[in-house]
Parts: sequence; C-alpha cells; structure tokens
Amino acid sequence: MRSLVRLLAALCLFAAAGAAGAAQWQGRVFDDRDGDGVAGPGEPGVEGVAVSDGRSVVLTDGEGRYRLDARADAPLFVVKPAGWRLPLRADGLPAAWHAPRPGGGDREADFALQRGPARGRGGLSVRVFADPQVKSLADVDYYARDIVDPLAAAGGREADLGISLGDIVDDVVALYPDVNAVTRRLGVPWLHVPGNHDFDPDAKADDTSLSAFRASYGPDTFAWEEGAASFLVLDDVVLQPGQRPAYVGGLRGDQFEFLEAWLPTVPKDRLLVLGVHIPLFDTAAPGRPETFRSADRERLFALLRDFPKLLVLSGHRHTQRQHRHGPAEGWHGAVPLHEFNVGAASGAFWSGAPDAEGIPDATMADGTPNGHALLEIDADGGYRLSWHPARLPVADPARTNAMHLHAPKVLRRGAYPAWAVYANVYMAEADTRVEYRVGEGEWRPMQRVERPDPWLMAENARDDEAAALRGFDRSPEAEPSVHLWRGALPTDLAAGGHAIEVRAFDRWHGEQRAATNYRLEEWVAVPATE
Repeated sequence: MRSLVRLLAALCLFAAAGAAGAAQWQGRVFDDRDGDGVAGPGEPGVEGVAVSDGRSVVLTDGEGRYRLDARADAPLFVVKPAGWRLPLRADGLPAAWHAPRPGGGDREADFALQRGPARGRGGLSVRVFADPQVKSLADVDYYARDIVDPLAAAGGREADLGISLGDIVDDVVALYPDVNAVTRRLGVPWLHVPGNHDFDPDAKADDTSLSAFRASYGPDTFAWEEGAASFLVLDDVVLQPGQRPAYVGGLRGDQFEFLEAWLPTVPKDRLLVLGVHIPLFDTAAPGRPETFRSADRERLFALLRDFPKLLVLSGHRHTQRQHRHGPAEGWHGAVPLHEFNVGAASGAFWSGAPDAEGIPDATMADGTPNGHALLEIDADGGYRLSWHPARLPVADPARTNAMHLHAPKVLRRGAYPAWAVYANVYMAEADTRVEYRVGEGEWRPMQRVERPDPWLMAENARDDEAAALRGFDRSPEAEPSVHLWRGALPTDLAAGGHAIEVRAFDRWHGEQRAATNYRLEEWVAVPATE
C-alpha cells in the first residue's frame, strides 16, 4: 500500500509541474511534534496527504512535499487525514487552508499536522447545525444561549466534529466573527458550508460571490478524513444575478474536477458524508423552475453511485424531512440514497413569542422545534441520527426530543369521534410505525397525514388575536408537515380524564414515547330564561 501511495504522489507531482512556467503552490505537510506550527528539525513530512485548490488534487511525497499549479483566486487546503488533527487558528477554526495570494510567482505554504487521539477506526460523534442565520447581535445572543451554551455546558457529551450547513448569517457577513466566537465555545473542529444568505451583499457574479465567506472559512469545496468517515462539503448555491430566482442549486465545473480527482482516493469501507446547503431533491411547485439543476444532480450521483455507505446532509428549508433518492431522480446505487434535510438552528428565522428568558419560540413552519442534529457513526460505517430541540418545557410529557403531541382538552361524552390527538414525530419517515392508546386500552396505529401542525395553527391564531406584538416577528404560518400522525379520540368512555400515550418506533433509537390527556364531560343543557 505504501508503495502505491508513493507512486500516486510521484505522478501527482509530475502532473502538477507539467504546465511550464506556471506559478505554483509548494510546501510540506509535516508532523508538528512540538506544536508550534512551524516545521523544524526532527519533524518529518507526512506522506500521501491530499492537498487541493478546490479543483486539482496532489498527494504529498515521501518527505511530505507537494507542488500544485496556483489558482490566484482560490484558497489552498489540506485534506486532514484520519488519525491526525490540525492546530487551530487564532479564530478557533482548524488551520486547514491558506488564503489566495493574487499575483505572480511561486508560493510557499506548509501545513502542520498533529497526532490525533488514539481512536483508530472507533466511532465518531458529529454535531450538525443548519441555518444559524443571524441578522443582528440579538440573534447571535439567541444562537449562543439557545443552541451553543447548553451544549458547551453538557460536560461528558462532547462531540468530535461539527458542521454548519450554510446560511451562517442572514446577509450580514460582518457577523461572521461574532458567530465564530460563539461556536468555538464547543471546543471541537468545525466545518462550514456556504448558503444563499452567505453571499457578499454586492455580489455581481457567482464566481466572486463568497469573498467574505472565504476570508472567514477558507474554501467552499472541502474534504476532511476521520477513521470512521470521510466528509465532503460543497457550495451548491449558484448565484444568478438579475434572474428569477436569484440563485439555484447546482455545482460548478471546478467542483466536479475536484470530485473526479479526490473521490478515487476515498476508502469505500467507511461512510462518506456529503454536506450541502440546498437539498439535492427538488422542491419546486409544479410549473416552477427546478430548485436543484437536474443535470448537476445526475452527474454528482454518477460519481457517488459506487460508494456503498453514503449520507447526504442539507439545510436551507427551515423544515425537516428524510428523503430517499431513487432512479426517478437519477440515483442508481444499490440502495436508495438517504438525504436528511436538517431543521434550522434558527428555526423559523428566530421568530415567535419569546419565553421567560427572552428567546423566541422559533418553531418551524412544519411544527419542528429549532435545535440541532446529532450524527453518530460506527466504526463499520453504520450511523444513527437524532434531533435535539433547543429547549423543552419543564416536566411536559407531551413534548420530548422525539415528538410533541396536540389534543383537545375536553370533548363531549358521546359526541361523534371527529377529534384527534396529533403526533409530530420529528425524525419520522413515511413508513415509521406510530401508535397510540387511551388509558390501558390496546395500541392502535395512527394515520400519517400531510397537514399543518395543529399546535402551530393555534399559535398562529394567538398571534392573530393579540392586540399588540407578541415578539419581534410572529411565528410562521403553519404549512403541511410530512411527519405528522393522527389518531381519533374515543368519546364513548366514562366521563372524566383519560390518559393518551403515543409511541413511535425510530429507525435508529427504537421506541420513543410521549403522553398527554383529555377529559370527557356530559353536556348539561342550560334552561332558557324568559
């Protein structure tokens, strides 16, 4: 294997030097044993490490050296290999890239690596944030107190890695340092995907639209290796100035060149995780332009089809759903391709009535509470996903990490059973088994329905009826949820209170339960008065 790596490295160096007279990046990837970030005596090079400008990929030789034709407008980055870690920059982000250096001449750029924890092919825990989408320092404060600080205070539940799936800010790119200062409190390496609200405010073309993002986060096409998984993050937002819509999901030619060069080096016995902002599945209404260019999706799928262990993570929609790609969408792998469209950290853009601590409710339009996802990866490439709401009411069994319930408080005994308990099961798919029972009765299947969440509809009504503003922005108008279940409540039981239990069988975590209650009353007619 080592001889093969050396051969590939030699071929890469030869190819990189092929353009006579071209300016080049060159340098070393080295074992930074003293941790000072500078290559010194006794600090050997690291062989077979990928270095890229987001288009071309070269592997380091036996002395850790690389050479790559320079792109004046692109950052240069190292693909962190499994078993190693990167030192941190002053802003707390991994020192994985060098900024573009416009102008002629060759450029020297070394990368320091440090031995990572002795985890080998052990498991991996990854926090996934979508759309923090802050537009003000007030929103940065919500992001800190609602999302980050509770995790930072969680002690032993530390993650190994974090990913933010775009829309780091809401068009206010000057807030990047403030967001970074909060995220770094989690103390883990963090990768960032650009979103459509991360464009430069004055951007006139797609290829020059992310200068502020690149200044803060480096490359918009990036890869990272761990023992249990390989990670690939891609800018999949194509700016279309002067058009409607102003952007579309898709990939650039240089990104496909990178994929064609890097993917052959990726082991197929580990999970490959692709992080993007715009979902790969199309969400356009009939007759409207596609939201992700189908030609780009099919080309991407053709490059990925031979990877047996693959997961796509996306954001953008401020709702949550699981999607399984198949032949109709151009996916021809052995099994359907799983895409988890992750709910937003900001929920519905930090909207809704504030709680006692002044934090907006932020429930999303499909009824999912704002929060973050946790991706747990096993050594064999298996994985588990879970959703973690930012906060839950104290001692409310109707609201758990897995679901929330909504039921009427009182019904007339003997009335036609037209009223129901609803369960919004955040991580559910269409085939998820969801059941309910009343009291000690038998468990019965609930019916999956695509309709607005009734709790959020009630919140919409409260906003409508309020004589004054309840918050900075009101909650979003409820829209049909793809993870909502309904169970009719019996009215032929004895008068009085009745317990309702719901259980959902999660694909990864087994049985999840929540509970609420309702009351049956006899109707007593009030005599008419003369």
